[in-house]
Amino acid sequence: MQSKVAALTMVREDLFFLRAWLRHYGEVLGRENCYIVNHGRGEAVADLAAGCNIIGIPGDPHRNFDMKRWRLLNNLVMGLRSYYDHVVVGDVDELVVVDPASGKSLLEYLWDAPLRRVLTPLGLEVIHRIDIEPEAVGARILGPRRHVRLAPHYSKPCVVSVGTKIARGGHFTQHGKLHAPDDLYLFHLKFCDFPEYVGAMNRRNAVTEEIGAGVKETAIGRHWFAEARGEDRAVFKGFAALETVEGFDMAPYRQHMRDTFGPRGDTGFYEFDRPDYGLQFKLPERFSGLF
Repeated sequence: MQSKVAALTMVREDLFFLRAWLRHYGEVLGRENCYIVNHGRGEAVADLAAGCNIIGIPGDPHRNFDMKRWRLLNNLVMGLRSYYDHVVVGDVDELVVVDPASGKSLLEYLWDAPLRRVLTPLGLEVIHRIDIEPEAVGARILGPRRHVRLAPHYSKPCVVSVGTKIARGGHFTQHGKLHAPDDLYLFHLKFCDFPEYVGAMNRRNAVTEEIGAGVKETAIGRHWFAEARGEDRAVFKGFAALETVEGFDMAPYRQHMRDTFGPRGDTGFYEFDRPDYGLQFKLPERFSGLF
């Protein structure tokens, strides 16, 4: 029987994150159900993603990069929904994970999930505590990295089984009901490894420099610009100052999402409050080795 779940992303040169994406979704869903937009038709991306469905597109930098990217991803999601029950869509450094305590893989979890809705996992940012964790992650990220920062900005409505429009950046949809399952997480990997962060930021800064326009003149995330970067090592040293919460009870934060969910002005999209909690947690051992 064919999988009822597909995963979709877009990538350009971010091979470290692509390897993690492929380990996770390729192993859980099968590479034949993974769809990768190869921005710039990079040979290394195509080689790594062998066995996946690869869509090559031109890679010329453009000041409306994010707008164009999400227009493409939106339409691909809607098309794939004709063949799959659920489509998981997001950036290559974002992985949707089911709590191992559920006893299910992501495929098994979504196989049993109701249709005609959008699922919003709780966002957790994997952080490299350079003061106490090793520099290298090895074959798997979780294990060498066990610390996460609560990140409502990455609680994204990214598992789609209904016709809806996703906003640029993937943070909002036009689906008017929030479904935030207790066992579902989105792990954001941007800060999971200090050397890889430096390399990724150098690549992004080079793109925006080539475009030659500022934040206000582009549809590109502010974090791509050198002026918003800060000093890299200071950013990572700052993680140690985040308040550490004992245990791993995420129920209050999901409940806040539910309590504050509503229309995003008159845009047609829906949102919930996304406070800056300034909190970190240590992942339970059961998450180690997931990706």
